[in-house]
Amino acid sequence: MIRIRKVAFVPTSALLTALLLSSLAAAPAGFASSFSQLDGNPNLRSESALVIDADGNLIYGKDVDTVRPIASITKLMTAMVVLDAGLDLDEKITITKADRDLVQLTGSRLEYGATLSRREMILLAIMSSENRAASALGRTWPGGLSQFVEQMNAKAASLGMSHSHFADPAGLRVENQSTARDLGRMVTAALDYSLIRKASTTTRMEVRPYKNRGPLTYGNTNRLLKNESWDIALSKTGYINEAGRCLVMQATIEGEPVSIVLLNSFGKLTPFGDSNRLRKWMLAGR
Repeated sequence: MIRIRKVAFVPTSALLTALLLSSLAAAPAGFASSFSQLDGNPNLRSESALVIDADGNLIYGKDVDTVRPIASITKLMTAMVVLDAGLDLDEKITITKADRDLVQLTGSRLEYGATLSRREMILLAIMSSENRAASALGRTWPGGLSQFVEQMNAKAASLGMSHSHFADPAGLRVENQSTARDLGRMVTAALDYSLIRKASTTTRMEVRPYKNRGPLTYGNTNRLLKNESWDIALSKTGYINEAGRCLVMQATIEGEPVSIVLLNSFGKLTPFGDSNRLRKWMLAGR
């Protein structure tokens, strides 16, 4: 049984609700962002940054075409590939030694023998960035792990992510690389998947991977979901030493949906600080 606590969202008007729903698709013809002509600089500490409106127009960019490691942002692509295949989400998947991290040597509370449904593995991989869950999703692909990675790269190509490369489902290898501009495309694509939106905005979740033991409780890696000033429809964090701290989000700011990409931030809290700096700068310049 899964127990999920969602972020509370109370629309202030029917118009705001309509605007939130519109964030899940391209903006209608004639859409003009009120953030399109901002002055000054938000003084971000992330090395690469991108903000685009619902129609893909650039609101802010900093080093948007530099190829960088993206760490666990990779897991968004992993989830999309699994869901595209229409695999049985209720099928049970068991963690094995093949799922351990031999690259970054990270740990996991999913021990060998832990068994969860494919749906739960997706939820844990996106919400709590569970590496073994993501690895198991790729390993259990019908054609095996190598073909799964091939499909990740094929999906990236289909989205126009021409400067991106994927090397494993969890984002542990430094060869998982992309640009801020490409990741803006990936965020837009990921919004089409209800399970990814649900997983990325769930703040707390309980799972029972062991028959004779109690539940494991997982939390979301994006602390902004607990901040009432933020209205977030999708998010994913990432970190390995080579990538720095990374964050991608789709959020509604003053009724307008925007996608945010922050790469190679130094300091655990820097992506969240940069997000707040961006939001303050955007609101001040309207």
